[in-house]
Amino acid sequence: MQPKVETGALRLASYNLRKCRGTDGRRAPGRILDVINGIGADVVALQEADLRLGPRPAALPARMIESHTDFIALPVNTSPVSVGWHGNAILVRKSATVEAVHRLDLPGLEPRGAVAVDLPDLRVVGVHLGLLRSFRQKQLHAIRAHLDALDARPTVILGDFNEWSQTQGLDPLKDAFEITAPGRSFHANRPMAALDRIAFSDRIEMRDAGVVQTVLSQRASDHLPVWADLRLPAP
Repeated sequence: MQPKVETGALRLASYNLRKCRGTDGRRAPGRILDVINGIGADVVALQEADLRLGPRPAALPARMIESHTDFIALPVNTSPVSVGWHGNAILVRKSATVEAVHRLDLPGLEPRGAVAVDLPDLRVVGVHLGLLRSFRQKQLHAIRAHLDALDARPTVILGDFNEWSQTQGLDPLKDAFEITAPGRSFHANRPMAALDRIAFSDRIEMRDAGVVQTVLSQRASDHLPVWADLRLPAP
């Protein structure tokens, strides 16, 4: 990975872990952490960070994150054995100043939710939207409603949007967010769809963005991580 484009830029990343099961069939959380360490991000939104059944134990345990990286997993979980909420987790650097964390209930055929963290002068929302466009749009409307109930600050929404179209499906965001697809991120072995997106409010400037496509990332999950270097407005 290249370093941040300039002093003061903030790098955000999103990564669907597929419960740490790689394209080789192995479940290897250490390999996922190696990929995350190589991104150089300040904040990482994770999807499918927990297993699906029972109490949803963490596929990527918080203790491994703390011991193998400079990140901590924010306390968005409601089960003591999970690292995320509905599989969504947010990692921040251990030195980060965290003002608040939020869990956002979302409608859907299956339980869905989004998670958010308030940092000084920035809110980051991690999402994993549904498989059907009609529900994805309802979920985006719900996210907007949740955000409207919070204090106003520059906001980034990022994650697995599950939207195959480059031109349709994300209308609930378009009046207030610039939406970018950093590149084709799925399937990791043969990327053909830009399912992982980053949306940022109009007070944020995107300087660069991309997909982490390495030998390791192509094996670690069926999604490739995406990242963006953002410049925040002066306080």
